[in-house]
Amino acid sequence: MSKIPKYIQVENFLIEEIKSGRLKVGDKIETEDQLVERFGFSKMTINKALNKLVERKYIKRISGKGSFVETRHITKSLKEFTSFTDDMKSIGLTAGSKLLSYRLVHADEIPDIAEKLELEQNTFIHYFVRLRTGDQKPIAISHNYISTKTLPAINVEALEHSLYDYLATQNIKIVGSDLEMEAVLPTSEQKEILEIDEGALLKSKVLTTVLADHEEKILGYFETYYNGDLYTYKFRR
Repeated sequence: MSKIPKYIQVENFLIEEIKSGRLKVGDKIETEDQLVERFGFSKMTINKALNKLVERKYIKRISGKGSFVETRHITKSLKEFTSFTDDMKSIGLTAGSKLLSYRLVHADEIPDIAEKLELEQNTFIHYFVRLRTGDQKPIAISHNYISTKTLPAINVEALEHSLYDYLATQNIKIVGSDLEMEAVLPTSEQKEILEIDEGALLKSKVLTTVLADHEEKILGYFETYYNGDLYTYKFRR
């Protein structure tokens, strides 16, 4: 006999069905009666499992119609750094990147960013914008400012993939991140890129420190605009 509580067994089964792709966003799941028959558990147990899945944003329940797979949702902790690739993997999606623009910017042009990166005025900053995707669907827009003192040159083709994987090939390891969050309304351009109509975006501002050449250095400053329907941040004391 399993030591896992019965309602959690039902939760785990449905979560696996969703993550595997056998149940897709918008699909109707089995009724309570069908799940009672499948597992042999009471209707109260099945109802508890479904309510827990609603709380965890895996499904939504519509009175008189049934339960449906919700748009997959990512809950991140402000105390634990995870990459976008990690986020997508956690909900069963394949992360992707599309480079929208890249250029070298003189520090004088963006003094506020140069100050964050602790750069002198006569230096340059790698500035690039990427669209982050999950299973090729738009999820977030990231504006990236990387210090040329820490990373003098960038293989632009690598920016179509994971930045962190690329940093690893350069023997650069992330050791710290300062994070700020705020909700913002999307611009018309952001709506078009993210293929959304309304709703707020979740904007993250991250200053990242790395270990390079056996020395801690500031790598860059990153502003990312996430589809607010997909991301939630939590803080635990």
